[in-house]
Amino acid sequence: MRHRRVFDLMTPTVVSVQRGTTFKEIARVLDEFDITAVPVADENECPVGVVSEADLLRNRSSTSGANTAVDLMSHPAITAAPEWSVVRAARVMENHKIKRLPVVDSERRLIGVLSRSDLLQLFLRRDHAIQEEILEDVLTHTLRLSPSSLTVEVTDGLVTLSGTVGRRSLVPVILRLCRSVDGVVDVINRLNYERDDIPVDARTDTQG
Repeated sequence: MRHRRVFDLMTPTVVSVQRGTTFKEIARVLDEFDITAVPVADENECPVGVVSEADLLRNRSSTSGANTAVDLMSHPAITAAPEWSVVRAARVMENHKIKRLPVVDSERRLIGVLSRSDLLQLFLRRDHAIQEEILEDVLTHTLRLSPSSLTVEVTDGLVTLSGTVGRRSLVPVILRLCRSVDGVVDVINRLNYERDDIPVDARTDTQG
């Protein structure tokens, strides 16, 4: 299975400001490009911080008098690498409570930006594409199962699995791999099995 990486979803056109960009100029950039934050780049196009709408509002409600990006920005800049999985990027966003991640190359130069809305594109994958990946990549190539013995239905990202597999121990494996497919919201398990190969004292719920 090929999981989407940051590079696949990021916006390659980067809007950035310089350390000396003024408060009003930053506000204009955010409004013009309809974004909530903008990276602050140095002379080598490496991000040194990020200025968000919240930073601007916080400054206006204080008496600091900060008026340029270098004074307004949050730093250091939290960045992502293009080869990161989107799961890793989403976790970084959640941990740092941010909505956008500047993407940098091996020399830390800006090459793109990943936003929460970009991540949502995963869940807008067509149901047919999800179904095809499960049938071909998960069941046929990875697990070496015959797709003709199983039925995969996908509706708005919700996967329903039915049919019969040889061993009970395969069921949780199938469920786990299907849930890891990009765009899958959840998996409903209606699988049966021919042989129960899980010892009684080692059984867990394989019906979820």
